[in-house]
Amino acid sequence: MSLPVLRRNGDITLGGLFSLHDTVIEPKLSFTTLPPPPRCTRFNFRTFRWMQTMIFAIEEINREGKLLPNITLGYKMYDSCSTPHKALKAAMELMGTEEDLSEEERERKGKASCHETVPVVIGDGGSTQSLVVARFLGVFQVPQVSYFSSCACLSNKNDFPAFLRTMPSDFFQVDALVQLVKHFGWSWVGVVAGDDDYGRGGANIFAEEVQKLGACVALHEIMPKNHAKEAMAGIISRIHSSGARVVLVFAVEQDTAALFDEALRHELLGIQWLASEAWITASVLSTPTKYHQILQGSMGFAIRRAQIPGLQDFLLRLHPSNPGALKDPFLVPFWEEVFGCSLGAEVQEDGGTGKPPCSGSEELGSVRNIYSDVSQLRISYNVYKAVYAIAHSLNAIMTCQEGTGPFPQQACPDMDSIQPWQLLHYLKKVEYFNAFGDETKFDENGDPVATYDLVNWQLGSNGEMEFVTIGKFDETTAVGKKKLQIQEGKIVWNGNQTTVPLSVCSSICPPGTRKAIRPNFPICCHDCVVCTAGQISNQTDAIECTRCLPLFWSNPERTACIPKKVEFLSFSDTMGITLMVVALLGSFCTCIVVSIFSCHRFSPIVKANNSELSFLLLFSLTLCFLCSLTFIGQPSEWSCMLRHTAFGITFVLCISCVLGKTIVVLMAFRATLPASNVMKWFGPAQQKAIIFLCTLVQVIICTVWLAVAPPTPRQLMPRESAIVILLCDEGSALGFALVLGYIGLLACLCLLLAFLARKLPDNFNEAKLIAFSMLIFCAVWVAFVPAYVSSPGKYSTATEVFAILASSYGLLACIFAPKCYIILLRPEKNTRKHLMSKAASDKF
Repeated sequence: MSLPVLRRNGDITLGGLFSLHDTVIEPKLSFTTLPPPPRCTRFNFRTFRWMQTMIFAIEEINREGKLLPNITLGYKMYDSCSTPHKALKAAMELMGTEEDLSEEERERKGKASCHETVPVVIGDGGSTQSLVVARFLGVFQVPQVSYFSSCACLSNKNDFPAFLRTMPSDFFQVDALVQLVKHFGWSWVGVVAGDDDYGRGGANIFAEEVQKLGACVALHEIMPKNHAKEAMAGIISRIHSSGARVVLVFAVEQDTAALFDEALRHELLGIQWLASEAWITASVLSTPTKYHQILQGSMGFAIRRAQIPGLQDFLLRLHPSNPGALKDPFLVPFWEEVFGCSLGAEVQEDGGTGKPPCSGSEELGSVRNIYSDVSQLRISYNVYKAVYAIAHSLNAIMTCQEGTGPFPQQACPDMDSIQPWQLLHYLKKVEYFNAFGDETKFDENGDPVATYDLVNWQLGSNGEMEFVTIGKFDETTAVGKKKLQIQEGKIVWNGNQTTVPLSVCSSICPPGTRKAIRPNFPICCHDCVVCTAGQISNQTDAIECTRCLPLFWSNPERTACIPKKVEFLSFSDTMGITLMVVALLGSFCTCIVVSIFSCHRFSPIVKANNSELSFLLLFSLTLCFLCSLTFIGQPSEWSCMLRHTAFGITFVLCISCVLGKTIVVLMAFRATLPASNVMKWFGPAQQKAIIFLCTLVQVIICTVWLAVAPPTPRQLMPRESAIVILLCDEGSALGFALVLGYIGLLACLCLLLAFLARKLPDNFNEAKLIAFSMLIFCAVWVAFVPAYVSSPGKYSTATEVFAILASSYGLLACIFAPKCYIILLRPEKNTRKHLMSKAASDKF
């Protein structure tokens, strides 16, 4: 059985394929009788307008006669019912069969010419239908010009050598959508596609391209063609649970409507919908008010539109009472669908629904629907351009001069018998500017120049949805310039918002943090980790933190590097002030002892303990207390050399005095033995010589140390510390060890001699006091070594100062405190007789 066809004879007949119905109802098979043919349902006014636009363009060309003088174009149009098998059957009928011809045509069919065959086909609209038709027509090299098929797969000339289109490839539409996602910083985008070549192909390309930008696809769902409720509900549920605020729907309007019906049932709100070109200007979605709440603010790219003069009047001319109306098999179902009435018994037999009969007074101008709405002529404009592209190709054939043709022997095609492959050659070469100033040409893949309008759905004051152009995308833009131009001030987002919706898997990481990828999650899903101390990030969504230079450290916010705090034992911090006060107090106490001894310098206890050595010892102790102050304050070259040498020399002088006093005590009792003249070797001059020689050795050590490798200031910069430690480097570890070692040697010698003299008879045996003081001295400095090595920064300096002060206080307290006690509080014991007494020597 042949398909219904709308035809008009002409010198050259153009074929047309249009999906006038959205679905096909397949009959139930009983396998006992011949099944009835499938029935097409849901008449599409928009597609019917496209068909009428093709007729309008053909009649316009015929009427004007400028492009094709003396040639009349005819047409032969079929309804493909939005299904591939219907489209293929229509294409086969367009190629012509004996049973499809009338009796008159059978008689005339003596030669194969373009009068009896269709050399070119315009259509189909859907990519899935065009794929089937293009494979079939490509075998015969019959050119096919589609007005709405955008699947990128159709650009493959190996599979579809005769396919061209006035609709840009989805590859360019996807490029525009990806640039849109990039522009607004969306990194977590959902994709829902129709289960056809258009939906799957476009969605796959989008997913691949958007991931190259570093964004991620939150979900990638395919809508089944039967719109099963469970499957559609599952898609809506996954959209909600994905957390994506921006979702691209790459599907035809029928599938998209089913998705939004389910979204309404589940009250899915707050989603910014991105539309593919197939439904961005579809009135079936924009007109019903039920969709307004969820679709307000939707955005997508639509092909350029045009205002075609005279088209609206041409569309409204249709009426069943017009001459020749009965030859149009599509007028009756259209009229009945528009006015909800029945035109006759034919419809009842064909499965009518018992509609009331039409009155005959119905007029298309009295109703307002998508068919008569010419405000968004986008696909209609594509149909218009397709007809004119064919007409310009035929014009090029007409004007071809023999001897300059493109075929072998420079031949030109014969206008009386144009072969489809010849027309295909000229179609590929066509290039012209139409009356609207737009250029029409095809690239090597049969694709047109890709230019789009960025359309935003906004509710008007009258409550109707308006398609507002807020930008444009031009694939031909020169390198270095933006392809996408957007007027952001005109955008209204979903929910009537004016701020750009945020669609990310994870929140933006602020400065001072870095992104840390979550295991087993897409790359867009991350945690924000605060930069570690010493590292910063001064931008949002930093991949890694930058380490500060050695002299700098991160601020508390981890957003900038600031100079590290210089740390040393200063006079202004608590520890420095405490040590300074303790040192000055020690010097003051020593001065008090000096004054006491000066006032009582002729008393027995002062004279008995060698007053000269006592005063020299007190002087050296004062220097010991004062030399500790050189360790406080910012280290410099002079202070570093002074502090270590002053410390070494003053302590040796102090220990030398103590050693001299110990030797004097020990030798004094030796001299009491009969026939002993040992004291002549340890008189005042010899004592001074001992002190001088002992001190001279330390002076020599310090001089050599300063000459070879003197202590110098040094900055210690721990990588994981916010401070720069300013300290004095010993310069030579050996020199420092010799200084300390020499002090330790004299202290040990002094301790040994004092220990030997502890039992000597005397009521005031100074050797005991010296032994005890040396014991404290040695204990302090033995404990100092590990404490100094393990103390960080300024605390090592504080440890050294503490050791100096502790040992100095030990000497002052152990040696001079008992004498001051007797002088000031027990003057009765400050007599020669008491000091020479032996009875109480072991009780003191």
